[in-house]
Amino acid sequence: MSHVPVMLAEVLRHLAPGEGEAHLDGTFGGGGYAAAILESGCTLYALDRDPEAIARGAALLARFPGRLHLIEARFGEMVAVLAERGVAQLDGVVLDLGVSSFQLDQAERGFSFRADGPLDMRMGHTGPTAADLVNTLPEAELADVLYQFGEERHSRRIARNIVAGRPFRTTLALAEVIRKSVPRDPSGMDGATRSFQALRIRVNDELGEIERGLAAALSLLAPGGRLVVVSFHSLEDRIVKRVLTEAAGRQARASRHDPGSWAQRPQACDFRLLTRGAERPGEAETRTNPRARSARLRAIARLDDRDAA
Repeated sequence: MSHVPVMLAEVLRHLAPGEGEAHLDGTFGGGGYAAAILESGCTLYALDRDPEAIARGAALLARFPGRLHLIEARFGEMVAVLAERGVAQLDGVVLDLGVSSFQLDQAERGFSFRADGPLDMRMGHTGPTAADLVNTLPEAELADVLYQFGEERHSRRIARNIVAGRPFRTTLALAEVIRKSVPRDPSGMDGATRSFQALRIRVNDELGEIERGLAAALSLLAPGGRLVVVSFHSLEDRIVKRVLTEAAGRQARASRHDPGSWAQRPQACDFRLLTRGAERPGEAETRTNPRARSARLRAIARLDDRDAA
C-alpha cells in the first residue's frame, strides 16, 4: 500500500519550512507531508486521531530523532497538546482534511462502499459508529444528516429505505440499499458516495473539528508563520475559505458571484492571504494520483514586522 501526499510541492512552497523552525502537521496520515517538512531541518509536531497512523510513524521517528514528535490527538486539540510540551507558537501548520488513503483502503475500517467491512467509519477507535447512526436515528434526522453532510438530493428516500431495511452491519449491505434508492448519476459517480461521505462526517464531527482546528492554528502562528490547508469537498472548502478570508480582514457582501463583493474590513488585521482563491493540483498529478482531483489548497500567513512596516 503506497501513500502519495496531495499537492506536496504547493504545500511546501507556501509552508516554506526552515532549519530551526517549529511546525505542526495536524493530519499525519501516511507521513508524506511530515517527511518532506522534516527534510528542511525543522522540528515537527505531528498529530493524528488514528492510533494506527501514529504507529506507522515509527520509521520516520528513527529517521529524524529528536525533531519529530508524534502525538495521538485531534488537530482541534493542538493548543492544549502543545502547551503540555511547552510550545506556544509555531512557524507553520499544515492540515490535510478528510479521510486518509490508508483508512479508505482498509476494508475493516468501514469507510469504503467498494469493499465489504463492518459499518464503522471512525477515524479513531472511540465513540458511536456509522452502524449506530443508521440503526438508531429517526428517519427524519437520518435524512437531515445525508442532506446536510452529503448534499444528497434524495436523502428522504434513502433514509426511508434504510429505516425499512434496518439493522445494517456491513458497508456493502448499506451501499446496496442506497444505490437502489437513487437514479444513476450521469457522471458515473457511485450512488452511495454522498451518503457514505455524510455518515463519515457526522461520525467524526469533521466540520466541527475543522472550525476548531483552524481557530487553533491561527492562534498559534508566530509573526510570519504560515497555515496551509488542503480540502477535498465543498463543505470543507467553504469553511476554510470563510475562516481564512475573515482572518485576513475580508468579508462578503451580497453576492458571492460578484468579483467586487469582497471588501477590506475597516479594522486592522493580523493576517494576509497567500493564495488568491483555491489552488488546484496540476494535470500531471491528477493523472498519476486520481485522488488528488478534488483537492483545493488555501494558505494564509500572520503578518510580521516587515509586513507591518
